[in-house]
Amino acid sequence: MPKIVHGLTVKQIEAAKPRRTLLEGKGLMLIVDANGNRRWVLRYTRPDGRRNMIGLGSYPEISLAAARTEAHRIREGIAQGVDPVDTRQTERQALKAAVRGSFKAVGEAWYAHKSQGWAKETARKAREVLDDYLYPRLAVKQIADITTADIKPVLLYIHGRGPRLAVKARQYCNQIIEYAIQEGLREDGRLLSLRGALPKADKSHYAAVTRSGDLPALLDAINGIESRQAQAALLTCLYTASRPGVVVGMRWDELDMQAREWHIPAERMKTGNDHISPLPGQLIPLLEAQRLSACGSPFVFPGVRDPMGQHMHRDSLSKVLRENGLQGVTVTHGFRATFRTIARERLRVPPDVLEAQLAHAKKDEIQAAYDRAQFLEDRHALVQQWADYLDKLKAGGEVIPLRGVA
Repeated sequence: MPKIVHGLTVKQIEAAKPRRTLLEGKGLMLIVDANGNRRWVLRYTRPDGRRNMIGLGSYPEISLAAARTEAHRIREGIAQGVDPVDTRQTERQALKAAVRGSFKAVGEAWYAHKSQGWAKETARKAREVLDDYLYPRLAVKQIADITTADIKPVLLYIHGRGPRLAVKARQYCNQIIEYAIQEGLREDGRLLSLRGALPKADKSHYAAVTRSGDLPALLDAINGIESRQAQAALLTCLYTASRPGVVVGMRWDELDMQAREWHIPAERMKTGNDHISPLPGQLIPLLEAQRLSACGSPFVFPGVRDPMGQHMHRDSLSKVLRENGLQGVTVTHGFRATFRTIARERLRVPPDVLEAQLAHAKKDEIQAAYDRAQFLEDRHALVQQWADYLDKLKAGGEVIPLRGVA
């Protein structure tokens, strides 16, 4: 039978042997188990008259003085009709609800629900907005309490990085809030008021250089970039007119240097179709130089923090353009408009060949298959002609200040 000691001291607690129960008084006791572990327990009478007990924690994490204070607090609550066990259960439920109801938790549930019906590229873009922009600033905020004022500065920050990206982020935030309401994690009717939160932007066009006279200055700016990796990635965007998100994710196993072709799998394409992009001769030495600096990474343009597991972020390219005086003049996606406009006007390239190189989706599946099959040889000639044209402008064209540069 356990030995009972009344009126505890620290010395008695430290000297207590296994299988002892030490009583402090008024229901507070310290139980020492067979392994010598010590834990505080308070016996009490519930408001309805039933006997019960509640644990207060382990010793020495909970000291004698702290145990006495907590026991006194609980007794005062009992005197007012508050059962401490019920209170603790309520607190635990609230904590679980808080975890489940954080912006990130709801965002993940929303993403899992919506992405089932999305194309892979759509899901990838949404994942990028969540992980890179929304979660770092909103993850721990409670979905039940989050307000328009909490989200607006985040959207404005994203707008500074990319206006179209901010529009997507606003759309996702609204949908996450609606999902929370549907799940009972936020009161009915408590939607966000984000209309007009973003500055008005041109909805139809990315900033782009579309006049041949401006190309020498653009090329001069790109060639003046200090980072060789960023420079090579930007030139890949410009030479091939590929989407920047696809370029930064380029892998070595997608490249056939001998054939001068880049085979992009369907899951990385917006159209959901495999795509072959020819590579001009000017690009081959730039990519081979990347192989030396990639240090075994599967990515041609590896990320800085985790080169083996992540590629560089496409926003890094946008940042480089801004830092080199091209803010408001062009964005990386704008290189596609540069290619589409100037190659058509100056090189007289047939529209169908241009569209095939841009990998624009075709409404007719037969036409899409025909384009991919029949225009590859034409597109090899196109990207080489385009690269040669850019070289000629750079070598002999007058460098004219780009419109929009102070």
